[in-house]
Amino acid sequence: MCEKSVLSLFSIFNIYFVLSYILTRNMPGILHDINEPCQKATFGMGCFWANDALFGATHGVLRTRVGYSGGTSPNPTYKNISDHTEVTEIDYDPSKISFGELLDLFWANHEYGFVTPIKKQYASLILYHNNEQKELAELSLKKKLITYDSKITTEILPADTFYAAEDYHQKYRLQQHPLIYETLGLTSELLQFSHAATKLNGYVAGVGSKKDLEKDLAELGLPDVVADYVRREWRENEGGTLYC
Repeated sequence: MCEKSVLSLFSIFNIYFVLSYILTRNMPGILHDINEPCQKATFGMGCFWANDALFGATHGVLRTRVGYSGGTSPNPTYKNISDHTEVTEIDYDPSKISFGELLDLFWANHEYGFVTPIKKQYASLILYHNNEQKELAELSLKKKLITYDSKITTEILPADTFYAAEDYHQKYRLQQHPLIYETLGLTSELLQFSHAATKLNGYVAGVGSKKDLEKDLAELGLPDVVADYVRREWRENEGGTLYC
């Protein structure tokens, strides 16, 4: 009776995952580092957990990390963010995705919208890293103003000091999946800079296309059991909300 109860609660499927994890946890070859030419983009769009996942699974994005920026107070933290905003910093390959395309995602994916007054922490914010980004951001804002009149609250400011958020905020969606987290051996540094963690953080949340998912799974160096797990999570969460 006890044996049957244990098996019913802990299925053969789950046993397979645990054993596979034990066997593959130290498997080499995970694609953490990727040395493609890149540029940075930084956006505030509400809670940064959602945007970390959104951009992570976007074709052409190499790395993401979340943090605090846009204010003047030194060393902000989540519990003492002061005049800063939650932002997502993105490293992207401009030969695969343009800043204009990233702006399209910015405008289309605000948690609280960009016409609703909201506290500074969750403000709509574009931090530009060069003059070209500034011009494109200002042009995109002008186009939005045609539709939304003068209600838009979005600010466009020069990128300044970026303060990385605490570890528990980095790749938040991915951290809810111990099998992947442990297999990737994610350290504090890898949570911010791992290419594999960036992509998987989006896919487990159901973001991205099936084509890009399969391409990345083939290149990231994952054990088969982890790749299958990611596919399942992507299917189950596709089309769901990213917001907190």
